[in-house]
Amino acid sequence: MELKLDSKKILEKEFKTAMRGYKQEEVDLFLDDVIQDYETFKKEIAQLTEENERLKASASTSQHRTSAPTPQPTNFDILQRLSNLERQVFGSKLSDN
Repeated sequence: MELKLDSKKILEKEFKTAMRGYKQEEVDLFLDDVIQDYETFKKEIAQLTEENERLKASASTSQHRTSAPTPQPTNFDILQRLSNLERQVFGSKLSDN
């Protein structure tokens, strides 16, 4: 999207005068407000664009972190978990035999 106007073009715009034209002071004051709005919008767009890029980079980085493969348990890990589970379920009954 390309804007046709910027603050400089608005500031430098000349209007022809006519017998029953507008008051130049009122037009100038209005155009000053328009210029301020343009500058505010430009700053806001720049901030939002920067934030958008930062969030995209952050999402991309976190996506790479979460996509790392999880380590597979070894036989020793499985046997250790099974042993712990047996102790919790059967408790002291295992040591009595």
